[in-house]
Formats: sequence, structure tokens, C-alpha cells
Amino acid sequence: MDALEHLEQQVLQLSSEDLDKFRAWFLGPDHQLWDKEIEADARAGKLGRLINEARAELKAGKTREL
Repeated sequence: MDALEHLEQQVLQLSSEDLDKFRAWFLGPDHQLWDKEIEADARAGKLGRLINEARAELKAGKTREL
């Protein structure tokens, strides 16, 4: 059994409370990495098309601001 399989088995055995704690711990660094990727894409101009599409949908009444 490799390390990943062992980890999977351990996670499946966690109580609901411990699984919630593990999920919070695990997702924290993942969300931080995602935020950095989005920021880099924004600086590189990769999100311009999506922003323009969202503004057009808002103007056309297809969506609303939150």
C-alpha cells in the first residue's frame, strides 16, 4: 500500500468532527493557492473577456449584482 492509499483509509475512518477539522485545515492552503492564481491571471489580463461578458449580462438583465 502506498502513502496515498494509507492516507485515504485514514481519512475514511475519521469521525465527523475530525473530518470537519481536517477539511478546514486541508482547504485553507488550497484556497490560498487558488487566490494567488486568480490574482496572477488578473494581473496578466487573462480575465478581461470574462469580466466583459459578466458586465454585458448584467447590462442585459440576465444577472444581478449581489
